[in-house]
Amino acid sequence: MLKLSNILLPFDFSEQGKAAARCAAALARHFHATLTLLHVNEVYSRALAAPEEFHGPVDTGWITALELERLREMESYRDPDFHDLSILRVVVSGDPAQRITEQAHKEKTGLIVMPTHGYGPFRRFLLGSVTAKVLHDVDCPVWTGAHMREPPRWKAVSNVVCAIDNGSASEHVLSWARDFADEFGALVTVVHAIPAPATEDERTMRTDLAREQIQGLMKKLGVPGVIDIEGGGPSKAVTTAAAQANADVLVIGRSPNGPGRLRANAYTLIRESTCPVVSV
Repeated sequence: MLKLSNILLPFDFSEQGKAAARCAAALARHFHATLTLLHVNEVYSRALAAPEEFHGPVDTGWITALELERLREMESYRDPDFHDLSILRVVVSGDPAQRITEQAHKEKTGLIVMPTHGYGPFRRFLLGSVTAKVLHDVDCPVWTGAHMREPPRWKAVSNVVCAIDNGSASEHVLSWARDFADEFGALVTVVHAIPAPATEDERTMRTDLAREQIQGLMKKLGVPGVIDIEGGGPSKAVTTAAAQANADVLVIGRSPNGPGRLRANAYTLIRESTCPVVSV
């Protein structure tokens, strides 16, 4: 069973941010989780970054006043998607990616929901570079959507596609996909990409070997579902398979070599996927 007690939503007050908000709210409601709305004031000053280089105290009162103003705005913000949810509102200042990561670690967040890009007057807070840093540094799953510009109506998840490479992290990735799919009674499709073979015999051999490995892992983890072995580059193979399966969510892995470090193809998958991507 997948337990998400806290979901973190970087919040930018923009109309376009409602898509991520609607998604985060629906997930929080399903899992009975607390939804943390985090707004980061992008504030930088040499005096704040390196106070030892300056003589005398540094006046930070204006930062406190700005945070209080933003907190009042958040408290007065009413969105029907947040109705009946347990909401925690947090306003901090500094580097957005660093503050998002710190908040996630502080709360032991179960899931972060954020678009790959921000839009509107606060777009600087959620640019792709910020999302990339968060993905690189956090050790919890991150739900991203390259196309979160419009707030579509939330629909129950019915198809989960999980991409694995049969490496050391595959068991962890597939376990998360299994538990998430179980929450919604969704079908799991396991996708694996093999290099384009030189001959048909080589294709058959590689396909059979990969299928045997995946079947063994699915049996071990108790994952019912479909296996899809695709040839060619991993990014194109996985995104094509996800589109063909009409996936509601694509689950991918991050490298085990340090918290959050993305595998080589993850950025492309997140950017080009037609459905939200959860990197675990």
